[in-house]
Amino acid sequence: MVPTWRLRTAFARRLSAVYGTEVPAYTTLLDVTARINEETVRRDGHPGHLGGLDRVTAERHGAIRVGTPDELRQAGAVFAALGMHPVGFYDLRDGPGAVPVVSTAFRPLDAEELERNPFRVFTSLLTPDDRRFFDDGLARRLGTFLGRRTLFPPALLALAARAEDGGGLPDADADRFLTLATDAFALSAEPVDRAWYEELSRVSAVAADIGGVTTTHLNHLTPRVLDIDALYRRMTDHGITMIDRIQGPPRWDGPDVLLRQTSFRALSEPRAFRETDGRVTDGTLRVRFGEVEARGIALTRTGRTRYDALTAETDRRTAASDTTGSDAAADHAATARAVWEAGFPRTERLLATEGLAFFTYAPALTRPRDGRRPPDGLAALLDQGWLTARPIVYEDFLPRSAAGIFRSNLTRDTTRDTERTAAPYDADRLAAALDRPVHDPFARYADRSLTTLRQARRALGLTPTPEESV
Repeated sequence: MVPTWRLRTAFARRLSAVYGTEVPAYTTLLDVTARINEETVRRDGHPGHLGGLDRVTAERHGAIRVGTPDELRQAGAVFAALGMHPVGFYDLRDGPGAVPVVSTAFRPLDAEELERNPFRVFTSLLTPDDRRFFDDGLARRLGTFLGRRTLFPPALLALAARAEDGGGLPDADADRFLTLATDAFALSAEPVDRAWYEELSRVSAVAADIGGVTTTHLNHLTPRVLDIDALYRRMTDHGITMIDRIQGPPRWDGPDVLLRQTSFRALSEPRAFRETDGRVTDGTLRVRFGEVEARGIALTRTGRTRYDALTAETDRRTAASDTTGSDAAADHAATARAVWEAGFPRTERLLATEGLAFFTYAPALTRPRDGRRPPDGLAALLDQGWLTARPIVYEDFLPRSAAGIFRSNLTRDTTRDTERTAAPYDADRLAAALDRPVHDPFARYADRSLTTLRQARRALGLTPTPEESV
């Protein structure tokens, strides 16, 4: 048998090989990322408290887009065979980078599985019933087009069901499953209907990429880097055009939190087009890009509220500036750094004691033997050496950053009628489409953190506090 986690590891490797063939700049990105990671470890030491180098090196997240709830459900079945479950609900339909999709991320849930291979796939669902983007006529024709296609063949879905039920597959079936799954996410050579694609592009390039073709494909495949600022400069030195800035929290002297992302700009890729007279012609599309990420500590709901407030304050101050171009990016970075230095804790200890970030806890290896009883409060337990705290890595995504990277790589802005009412979407509606629960990321982090804190307190002879019992 090939167990679930080995299927996931093999699938991530196969996708990486395919995407490197389809988008050669991705191979450059991997090479630069590996060099930066090695240099960072030599300079700063082992990054173990946020994931060891082996995990960081193997880490990837992909992104795909589907058009219908049925397609989303089938994608969920394929990912379930790989031990990947839907976590989080992301609505990308509002704000300056609005696109007509809602999303979730498929990933492992348990710490042990994440350590084995933390492969994630950010999966977006088109929203044709949102009349801010699609009128009645276009929505009907889009539904007809999507209803005619098959993204995932029956043989793949049958093998996926067996793998989910059995916790893996026999060797021969595993290879067949991996081949079919990889093929399902490879770029198709089938000609694109130019008129139909262009009509959807006038609404959104993302809508065209989902509903204007007969297959799905990887939009990006993202490695993890330990110094994203160094990578940004190095890729630019290689002559690869990057988006205007790094998305997410700023670089500063305090703890790394949440997720920082950037990408090279989408490249013009040759594609075949079918014209209205039936001729097949050559052309290009520019929808796929190379993303890279740096991961930090997961924040609690209170911590995310603080992060959102600091982000809004950075936006307010940046909007008052009259800088443009590269000066605007530098101004934004400097402003964000100043805002964070004034408003965010500068140590991991403060993040823990102020309830702003998630940590796992353990009794210290050595404790005083003079008969002293441990104190009750978390801060005192940490300060006096009774407990150690290890940060929990943020395994999920930031809607604002995802939308910002989407927007940075589009050739035109999305068309949206803000006078119309948005179609209602939430995690429950997404779960109904998937026929699977959509897990709350905050709940996953909190459960892991509180479980270790309870265990550590019991080991020290302390009873759980009321807060820990919730």
